[in-house]
Amino acid sequence: MYYLDWLLDHKAEFQLLVQKKYGQEAAESIDWSSPRLICIAGDYTKFDQYAVQQIHRHIELLRYKRYGDDLLMLELVNVPNTVKNVDQPTVSNDDHVTATGQSKTFEDNLNQADTELYDVYSALRDYILALGDDVQSKRLKYYEAYKRIRNIACVTVQPQNRTLAVTVRVDPETVILQKGFTRDVRNIGHWGTGDLEITLRSMDDLEKAKPLLNLAYERS
Repeated sequence: MYYLDWLLDHKAEFQLLVQKKYGQEAAESIDWSSPRLICIAGDYTKFDQYAVQQIHRHIELLRYKRYGDDLLMLELVNVPNTVKNVDQPTVSNDDHVTATGQSKTFEDNLNQADTELYDVYSALRDYILALGDDVQSKRLKYYEAYKRIRNIACVTVQPQNRTLAVTVRVDPETVILQKGFTRDVRNIGHWGTGDLEITLRSMDDLEKAKPLLNLAYERS
């Protein structure tokens, strides 16, 4: 908790460090509204687990176990409830920038999605959250992330193209890329994490994407 409090008191220094190491885009995507503290230990008492539930912070406890000299397993002990409810959006025009020239947020773009695209988004969200009780959802400024210990998928809404861009933690070299559906984004700037981008336009696309989402879940 001391480090977390220190970090919140030194946001500018941390943001500058991220900017130098990962670039301006990554620095601007930092969400200070709900900082995440990860604790890793051999075990926790029931009092530890109770205490973190009483502290109004996003704190995750991970238990590690060694198997021989070369294997380490991390087990998520507690799951903070950070999933937000999403209301049905109202449809409007415009896309990537606001009238003031600023980048559109995830909320802005979701609010511009037509009914069909919103239905695909809702079905995608429901599917990912149903992959396991340990799946968490977090809405950031420009994208929505789903994670276990690591991110499973990051979703951006592109209302002008009527598509969802879903980046997942899957090696593009291990799948057959399909033009217009999957692509390698390892050397392409994008919001969130993940090396493989999946483009969803319909429920049929979502069905095709499910094996990749399952794979990303297993690897997270």
